[in-house]
Amino acid sequence: MKGKKLALGVSLMALLAFPVSQAAAQEAPKLTEDEWKAAKRIYFDRCAGCHGTLRKGATGPTLLPKRTKELGTEALEVFISEGTAGGMPAFVSGGMLSAQEANLMARFIQNDPVAPPEISLADINETWKVIVPVDKRPSKPEHSRNWQNFFGVVLRDAGKVVIYDGDTKENLGELPTGFAVHILRSSASGRYFYSIGRDGKATMIDLWSKTPTMVAEVKTCSEARSIETSKFHGYEDKLAIVGCYWPPHFVVIDGQTLEPKKIVSTRGYTYDTNEYHPEPRVAAIVPSHYSPEWVLNIKETGFIWLVDYSNLRDMKIKMIEAERFLHDGGWDAKKRYFMPAANMKDTMVVIDTKTGKFVTKFKTGTKPHPGRGANWNDPKYGPVSGTVHLGEGRLAVWGSDPENKNKEFAKNAWKVVRSIELKKGSGSLFMKTHPKSKNLWLDFTLNPEPSSHRSLCVMDITKPEEEAKCFDVADHGRVVHMEYNKNGDEVWVAVWDKAGEIVVFDDKTLKEKTRFKNLVTPTGHFNVYNTMKDVY
Repeated sequence: MKGKKLALGVSLMALLAFPVSQAAAQEAPKLTEDEWKAAKRIYFDRCAGCHGTLRKGATGPTLLPKRTKELGTEALEVFISEGTAGGMPAFVSGGMLSAQEANLMARFIQNDPVAPPEISLADINETWKVIVPVDKRPSKPEHSRNWQNFFGVVLRDAGKVVIYDGDTKENLGELPTGFAVHILRSSASGRYFYSIGRDGKATMIDLWSKTPTMVAEVKTCSEARSIETSKFHGYEDKLAIVGCYWPPHFVVIDGQTLEPKKIVSTRGYTYDTNEYHPEPRVAAIVPSHYSPEWVLNIKETGFIWLVDYSNLRDMKIKMIEAERFLHDGGWDAKKRYFMPAANMKDTMVVIDTKTGKFVTKFKTGTKPHPGRGANWNDPKYGPVSGTVHLGEGRLAVWGSDPENKNKEFAKNAWKVVRSIELKKGSGSLFMKTHPKSKNLWLDFTLNPEPSSHRSLCVMDITKPEEEAKCFDVADHGRVVHMEYNKNGDEVWVAVWDKAGEIVVFDDKTLKEKTRFKNLVTPTGHFNVYNTMKDVY
């Protein structure tokens, strides 16, 4: 392999299947203590989400020494630097890592993976902190702002969340959170924002205070991606749940104070081959609208768990066989059917949360990544949902209302009725529409080409045969994530960069309305009303 130039755009699977001589296998490169610390931090931040804490693979393939040592530092460094057409970013040419860091990571992954320590409920309790006690918080909003139209914007690498007034566009303050916050979720009432950092730290922001205020925090694990609240009638704002990557478990916490209540391991056997897996991570979590349950994607084992939170002492967990490598997903328009993506199986899964049963699964394209998804009415096929893809430039659209009174529309349920090629290519992370809008917004965040990952496309859902309108958003960074305001007439978009931006567009005209500059790596951003009501 040494001395050969790898073609850019090669898939990771193809690279790891590249024939190499067994003579190439040798002792792993040595790292200094400082290099180990730096490499573990980079891997945790940039790589573990796709390849796993133990490097056993998920959205990305395994990165174990038996193969990485055969490939060698040079080949791995090129791959890390330039990315792939299958969805891995070009870390160096994309500005996320330096050439020296890419070389460090190429050497690091040739060494044996080291598991972080396990964590007990007692360990979690030691990190729990109530900053503002419940009885010291306001009983009603201390301001006259339209707080349901607030936006929480993740400043990823700064370890902060900034709150904006969606009406006035004022910055209401930055609050320190966990590192690289992955998601914000609203309480059922909308009063609180809950954040979860990749470092497993959960924080709670009170939006009724005179200015947004951090009121509690707790560190639930070493690595996490998901947090959700109890939204079923009678349980509003009472509980929350954190889904962890390492250790592989979930933690139930008090919805008012974040006090740890219960910890449950997700280790177990894969649904299909019944092999033990040491790292089944908790990916997306959504709250059922039919019962006091959370719906959890257990990534590596391929189960969807329905976790009943009505009785934590005698907790009931229903395990539904679905598909392996479950990642993100969301609701149909009526919030009955949960539709997650099994990325590495190119598959969408459907679960009926009213009956608590598996419905079906179907292929859509290479590595579907719907985010929370999008729902709209197609002029020909009726109520539909869809997904974009990491591995190819394609929008897949399927029927999603099997109970529709129009029998022709009902027949379309769980069938791909449109497969639309996207001219900006692969690497899409999110799609977004709104019940009041005729537009479907699409990003191309992980596409290796700047002309794609710095742009957006907007499709008229009333005219799906027409080509989408595409336009540049910035001359730097990567455009990621779209979020509507409460009224559904504005779309907020992030420019992910060290000198990042939030750009606000008029949904009807697609014209820019305002731009917030000099934000440190803004990524996900969440409107209070749409998040509390699961509007997407």
